[in-house]
Amino acid sequence: MKAVQVSQTGGPEVLTLVELPVPEPGATEALVQIKTAGVNFIDVYFREGRYQAPLPFIIGQEAAGVVVGVGADVRTLQLGDRVAYTGVMGSYAEYASVPADRLIKIPETIEFETAAAAMLQGMTAHYLSHSTYPINDGDSVLIHAAAGGVGLLLVQMAKQRGARVIATAGSEEKAALAREAGADDVIVYTTQDFETETRRLTDGQGVHVVYDGVGKATFASDLKVLRPRGYLVLFGGASGAVPPFDLLELTKNGSLFVTRPSLQHYMASRAELEQRANDVLQMIANGNLKLRIHQKYSLEDAAQGHRDLEARRTAGKLLIEIA
Repeated sequence: MKAVQVSQTGGPEVLTLVELPVPEPGATEALVQIKTAGVNFIDVYFREGRYQAPLPFIIGQEAAGVVVGVGADVRTLQLGDRVAYTGVMGSYAEYASVPADRLIKIPETIEFETAAAAMLQGMTAHYLSHSTYPINDGDSVLIHAAAGGVGLLLVQMAKQRGARVIATAGSEEKAALAREAGADDVIVYTTQDFETETRRLTDGQGVHVVYDGVGKATFASDLKVLRPRGYLVLFGGASGAVPPFDLLELTKNGSLFVTRPSLQHYMASRAELEQRANDVLQMIANGNLKLRIHQKYSLEDAAQGHRDLEARRTAGKLLIEIA
C-alpha cells in the first residue's frame, strides 16, 4: 500500500511517500480501507517532533473508509461497514488497522469526505463548547482563527448555544466566512488590535471565554480581554508554543482560569466517543452544522497540505483523497 511516512522529524519535506505491506488487524482491530483522511495541526506537531512518536511512523490521525477485515475478537463490526475515526496514528495511507472501539459507524447519508472532515475538528468544536467551557445562553465568547477548520464549526456551535460571538480572522475574505458562519463581530487582526477591539465591543467588560488555537501570538492579550473569573481555553499552538508564565498573572487579571485541553481526554471512553461523534454527525445530517472543505490533496501532495496549513492560507478543512 501507499503511505506517507516520517523517518525523521522536521519540516514538510520529511513527509515521504513509501510502499509498505498492508497491515494485519490484531484481535481487537479492524482493517480499514481509507477513502479520505483529514489534515490537522496535530499532524504538524508530530511531524515537527513537538509531540513524540517512535520513528518511523505513518502520519495522520483522522480518516473515513470501509471495513475490509476484522480481528478474531471483534463483534461490533462487519465487512463493508462505513466508518470514521480520529486519534489513531496512521491515516495518510491506503489502509490502516484501527482498534474497533475507536471506530464510529457513519450513516449512508453522510459522504466519506464529510465524515473525515467532521471527526477531529467537529468533535473538537463540540468538546470545547459543550464540555471544557459549556457555553451558556447570553455568554460573550472570543474565537480566534474563526475561519479555520475548527473555528468555523465552533462559531456555529457557540451561536446555537446562545452566545454572542466575537471572532478574529486574518483577512477580509476570512472575516466574511466567519460572519457567514454566524459571528456577530469579526476583528481582522492584521489591521486591528484584537485586545483593544474586544474590550470596546464588550464595553470594557471582557468576554466569558476565549477559545484560542493560535497560542504564542495571542496568549498574553487573551488574558487582558477576559472578564473576572473568565476562562482561557488554549486548545492549540498554530503560532508556536506558549512560553512559561507566572500563574500570578491569572490573579492580576481577575482570578482567571486557563486550561490546555486535548480531544483524546474528551473521548477517552467508548460511551463519550459515541455520544460526541454521533452528536456531531447528527448536527450535520440535520443541516445544523455546515462544513467547509477548503482543499483536497493526493497522498503525493501531503507536504503541500502541511505548507498551506502552516502558512495559514486555508479557510476550512483540508483533506487527502485516497480512494
